[in-house]
Amino acid sequence: MGIQILMFMLLALLVPKLAFSSPVVPDPELIVQEVNEKINASRRNLGFLSCGTGNPIDDCWRCDSNWEMNRQRLADCAIGFGKHATGGRDGKIYVVTDSGDHAVNPKPGTLRYGVIQNEPLWIIFERDMVIRLKQELMVNSFKTIDGRGASVHIAGGPCITVQYVTNVIIHGLNIHDCKQGGNAYVRDSPDHYGWRTVSDGDGVSIFGGSHVWVDHCSLSNCRDGLVDAIHGSTAITISNNYLTHHNKVMLLGHSDSYKQDKNMQVTIAFNHFGEGLVQRMPRCRHGYFHVVNNDYTHWEMYAIGGSASPTINSQGNRFLAPDRDENKEVTKHEDAPESEWKRWNWRSEGDLMLNGAFFTLSGAGASSNYAKASSLSARPSSLVGTITGGSGSLNCRKGKRC
Repeated sequence: MGIQILMFMLLALLVPKLAFSSPVVPDPELIVQEVNEKINASRRNLGFLSCGTGNPIDDCWRCDSNWEMNRQRLADCAIGFGKHATGGRDGKIYVVTDSGDHAVNPKPGTLRYGVIQNEPLWIIFERDMVIRLKQELMVNSFKTIDGRGASVHIAGGPCITVQYVTNVIIHGLNIHDCKQGGNAYVRDSPDHYGWRTVSDGDGVSIFGGSHVWVDHCSLSNCRDGLVDAIHGSTAITISNNYLTHHNKVMLLGHSDSYKQDKNMQVTIAFNHFGEGLVQRMPRCRHGYFHVVNNDYTHWEMYAIGGSASPTINSQGNRFLAPDRDENKEVTKHEDAPESEWKRWNWRSEGDLMLNGAFFTLSGAGASSNYAKASSLSARPSSLVGTITGGSGSLNCRKGKRC
């Protein structure tokens, strides 16, 4: 009740400003964002469930010592373009008790049996386990895979695919050493299985998916990408992950000729791009990409790149260039001459450039009047170390804060 009163008070303060300061009708999303920011600030002052780290996702839930009984509250903590991903929030808890796998006839208690169900499910794990999947894990709509409270590794086989489904949350997993699968039958729902051709070997593959949130996972050493989103995927947030030891880290957009990806909107926030990474953090095509408050401590070739005129909005990130003289440029405009890529809207605002790192602006991004479209407010780059300090899978234990 106190929070509701506070919201009404804040709205009352905002309404006169909105009514008299300008004839332009304000963006309702901005109003809601401003109200929420003020409410969250008040919660911090009142000592509510907030760690005060400046990471809005973690401050929403991580200081709750009773998190294990309030698991589904996590779905209300998302930010960015994927903030409306509900996952299995409105469904039952499903417990994985068996680390085994069968691609067509999965047993109850296995991870695959849970993710293919038609109803919403919040999937958790009974104990620590390593799951070596036989084929791609075809996740159905309205599912959360929540690894908190156990050390869960998806490794050594094909990994996770989110294809033509919606409202999926993947949280708290270790996803690594993913291999190709395919040329096999794979079940994607209780009443359907089909023939799958050879997969790429991604950690998380989002193919025509929407409202997807990948949070607090540790990803490394997969055959193709760690997280890829293609074929018209949109409304995606990739946050709080720890990514290491990989070449082509993140591909967002299928190909230069696949124009449906113009509607793609992806937020990449609060991640740590760590040791052993080479390129594509991310590599973007066509759509709109908000890269905010990430920590880039390693890249061999480049950090952020793209082709086919994507819009890239880089805010409040920390970029530490390699020690060698070459490859200190953060950006790479690919597959186009300068006469073309200079029109692409690539912007850097408030980024911290270290050890000679530099960001090549282009298009409206090189102008001071660049439209400040964004999916969330960036914090100062000086806070990136604190904001990303808990990236990757967390060591959460019952009865204690994560």
